[in-house]
Formats: sequence, C-alpha cells, structure tokens
Amino acid sequence: MTRRRFFFLAALFVAALGSTATLWLAALGRFLVRSDEPFQAEFAVVLGGDYYGRRVRAAGDLVRQGYARKALVSGNPFHYDLCECDLAIDHAVRSGFPREYFERFESRALSTTEEVIAIGKELNRRSVKRALLVTSTFHTRRAGRNVDRLTSGIEFRVIPAKDEFFTPEGWWKSREGRKSFAFEAMKTVADYMGL
Repeated sequence: MTRRRFFFLAALFVAALGSTATLWLAALGRFLVRSDEPFQAEFAVVLGGDYYGRRVRAAGDLVRQGYARKALVSGNPFHYDLCECDLAIDHAVRSGFPREYFERFESRALSTTEEVIAIGKELNRRSVKRALLVTSTFHTRRAGRNVDRLTSGIEFRVIPAKDEFFTPEGWWKSREGRKSFAFEAMKTVADYMGL
C-alpha cells in the first residue's frame, strides 16, 4: 500500500468515526446499563457509593409505589467515622420519605463485589427470595452481573436510579458523565477479567 493511499484510508476512517460518533458513543453507554422491570419484592436494596442520594430516593419511590416493603440501605463506616447508610437514610428523610421505609445495613465492603457478597449473606440469613437492586444507571450492568453470579436463592431485578450526569445517549456531553463512563468502563473490564 502506498503512503498516499494509507493516509487517505486513515482520513476516511477518522471521518467515518467522527460522523457516527453519537451512534457508537451511545452504544458504549447503553452497554453499561441494565434496566429490569420492578416486581413485588421484600426489599429494595440500595448499594453504597452514591454521594448525591439518587439511589436511596429511587428505593424510597419503590417502597412508596408498593414494589418493596422496605429499603435495605448498604454502606460502610469510612466517611469521617460516619456510616454511609445512615447519611443516605437521613438524606431520604430530609427529601420527604418516612424513616420507616428504610433499614440500615452496615458493611465494611470496599468494592461492589464485596458489598454484593455481604448483602447476599444478609438476605439469605433473612430467607429473602426476591429483591430489587437499586444503583446508579452506569453501575447497573456490573452490579447486576455480580448479584447474578455471587448470590444464590434470591431473584434480583436491577433498577437504575436516574442520574443527571450520565445518560447512555449523552454521557460524553458533560465532564461528570465522561468521568462516570470512564471509571465504570474500567471497572467493568476489570470485573470481566476477574481482577
């Protein structure tokens, strides 16, 4: 292949990528998302790691709508000696939800994998058979994969908590959306590799 032909093909490839960017960027964003229909469950389980309160509010909505009898709010105590689950529940109460909707679940988990294992043990201890897993939109695929492979005896449905920074169709338009995508894409690859 001549040098001229190589540069022509390279330019053509770059132009094709640029002109179709919204299509393949949206496809990459959609890959991170799993969204199941809610069903009647004993708990809406809130994963830790959300510092805006979206997850706990989404779980409160599920309880309010009658999909779950209570929200089990997970969190670790590594926030200046405060437990994330307590902070999340206090936020939900300030947002208008009754405190009775929520139950705290403190774990010392440092990853989604560790957290899912701890939650699975707790739900099995309580003989729970059905649960809704509530997490950020960009986190749903990996979190769902973890509950599917690391828990037994519990049927989960994964419910995304809406995120103003990350949507599959526009995550690249904001700095926070790009950060969410980049971190979650790396974590998803690492999870598939068993790291």
